[in-house]
Amino acid sequence: MHTLLRIKDVASKTDVAFSTSLSAKGTGDIGPFNTHVILVFRNVFVNIGNAYNPDTGHFIAPVRGAYHFEIHIYGHGHPSRPSSAALIKNGEHVVIAYEYQSSGSADSANGVTLLLEIGDDVFVRQWPNSWIYDGFNSPT
Repeated sequence: MHTLLRIKDVASKTDVAFSTSLSAKGTGDIGPFNTHVILVFRNVFVNIGNAYNPDTGHFIAPVRGAYHFEIHIYGHGHPSRPSSAALIKNGEHVVIAYEYQSSGSADSANGVTLLLEIGDDVFVRQWPNSWIYDGFNSPT
């Protein structure tokens, strides 16, 4: 699973961008869990402006502006488990990437541009009873 964000605040000339994947090394399934779980993306490719915290999984907007977020997920098909994760802003559900396949592979993506104020909190939450696979196919 990957996230990507890029913004440039023209007024203050502040660059903010981050790109991540779940695991810093190794492969494997994440979940299923019986409740929502905040996903912490430990493999940070870029974190310009240091607004993404790889210890908590939270992105805190450092400047007011339009921010574009994308989430991409992959999972193994399963008769009773989807692969899903949702983008959350200040505790409220915004969009979800969801895929259910009874066998084979399952992948989905979603994105949104949000107007954020300084201090707004954005994170990705894995849906209950879902699983996500993270492998060596992360971008480098």
